[in-house]
Amino acid sequence: MALSEDEQKRYTRQMMMDGWGESTQEKLKASTVFIAGAGGLGSPVSIYLAVAGIGHIAICDFDSPDLSNLNRQILHDHTRIGINKAVSAKMTLEKLNPDIKITAITDKIVEDNVDKLVGDADIILDCMDNFPTRFLLNGCAVRKHIPMVYGSIWGMDGRLSFIHSPETPCLRCIFEEAPPKEVFPVLGATPAVIGSLQALEAIKYLTGIGSNIKGKLLVWEGGKTDFRTFTVKKDPDCPVCGGK
Repeated sequence: MALSEDEQKRYTRQMMMDGWGESTQEKLKASTVFIAGAGGLGSPVSIYLAVAGIGHIAICDFDSPDLSNLNRQILHDHTRIGINKAVSAKMTLEKLNPDIKITAITDKIVEDNVDKLVGDADIILDCMDNFPTRFLLNGCAVRKHIPMVYGSIWGMDGRLSFIHSPETPCLRCIFEEAPPKEVFPVLGATPAVIGSLQALEAIKYLTGIGSNIKGKLLVWEGGKTDFRTFTVKKDPDCPVCGGK
């Protein structure tokens, strides 16, 4: 997919990087990503993928923003309260980059529709706030043989991993059970850090430039400004990817 004159100018600075150029930018233009969640993590993820030139972003969220979201969910503002988050995200992202396609999906992700919603996406960005839905996305990624970038946050802390079964452990290998659902604290700068890293993981995979954090779990302790990386291993008895 050839770049227009405007696109060549828009992406000039990233195309200056070693190994990038026009051909790599065209890979991004031909890519489709599925972003699950248009909240704290989904905001920086979708913004940085949009301005990087991902050709098609499908963003899914059934909820609508309220005032308590606005310390971190920078896709939205006080004028969007009551509007569906995916629709609000589409409005914001189309202003940031009118040269790409944004699909707003307003359905709730459930077991019966997850495969259809993800469709033909090249990669899944897990920007959810609950593990039952993360596990549904993980199962979809395993079935479709596509990667998923996991990100989660709590207060000033966050976690990140690049999951691509069978090459890597799946999410159920790392987390056997979902923790109890609860309202948790979060500072807006935390999803900004983790979401930006998620976007970078997706871009590296789609372009083939750089290496992904495969088989590892990155833990960010924001209070200490400390990154630590832990090796994770496949569970041969995993109910999702075991034996694959």
